[in-house]
Amino acid sequence: MKKILFISMMLILCLGSISAQKVAEIKFDKQTYNFGKFSESNPVQKCTFTFTNVGNAPLVINQAMASCGCTVPSYTKAPIAPGAKGTITVTYNGKGKFPGHFKKSITIKTNAKTEMVRLYVEGTMEEAK
Repeated sequence: MKKILFISMMLILCLGSISAQKVAEIKFDKQTYNFGKFSESNPVQKCTFTFTNVGNAPLVINQAMASCGCTVPSYTKAPIAPGAKGTITVTYNGKGKFPGHFKKSITIKTNAKTEMVRLYVEGTMEEAK
């Protein structure tokens, strides 16, 4: 009987400590950026996504992968403290691509409660005149 009571107490303590663990959480100001219309003669476009660590532990971005080689993300490498902001800059290069509408995704992998987030860039590259 004492063993069962002891094991029950240990389980309750372990579950309590697991639920009290600190976790990071990422929140973006926006997840889609529209470049609008731009000319094929000026094919390189950049935008910046801003995020906040709304959790209570440091946030680390482990990886940022684009769906295409024409889209390159760069991001804050240092851990982001709780309440602090960070940025992800995305460069789209439409050189050699067909004019028209595009929509590319960037997958962000972090140590946050929500481990994976997708960002999108889109726009319309018009033929040079």
